[in-house]
Amino acid sequence: MNGRTMLRTTHRQPARKAKKSYTLSPESVDFLEKLRKKRRARSISFVLEEILQAARREAEMAKINQSVTAYYDSLSDEEVKELSEWGDFALSQFPTEDA
Repeated sequence: MNGRTMLRTTHRQPARKAKKSYTLSPESVDFLEKLRKKRRARSISFVLEEILQAARREAEMAKINQSVTAYYDSLSDEEVKELSEWGDFALSQFPTEDA
């Protein structure tokens, strides 16, 4: 097996992109074109991809935060007290900084 074959099998190929057509207002097109120029992006599609990825990450973070909040809201007062005590203990194990 030569190096080139190994390279092909160990690195994933980027997924093919789907070509779609959407109708946007002139203001949105102007906005995207300004963003493309500002970011020196190669295309408006690239800018749209970045915007969508950021929106997807934001939605994923909101879902995680909601799950964490739901978990802590489901704890009894006793469980909250115990976790707080464990947290205090853990913090006490770190060396203090000298002023």
